[in-house]
Amino acid sequence: MLGKTFKGMTDAMLEWQTERLLDLEIGREEHAVHVRPELVVEITFDGVQVSPQYPAGLALRFARVKRYRPDKNATDADTIETVRQIHRGDRLPI
Repeated sequence: MLGKTFKGMTDAMLEWQTERLLDLEIGREEHAVHVRPELVVEITFDGVQVSPQYPAGLALRFARVKRYRPDKNATDADTIETVRQIHRGDRLPI
């Protein structure tokens, strides 16, 4: 987990996403709901910062939901390694 955001979402999007994620639930831990990796969401953000608050040790700055990607599956999504590369300032392939 790299943070949480509701920015960029309409009330209808938030309601749909909440229902969808609860359908995908496989467990809970304190304030986190663990889900099957089936919903891909495109996120925009202004940067990456160090954060002891999240397990990855990083957080996305000013993250916003851009859109849902039903054309993608979990294997198409970026990984924490991509976020680490962005944080280090590495060039990423286009």
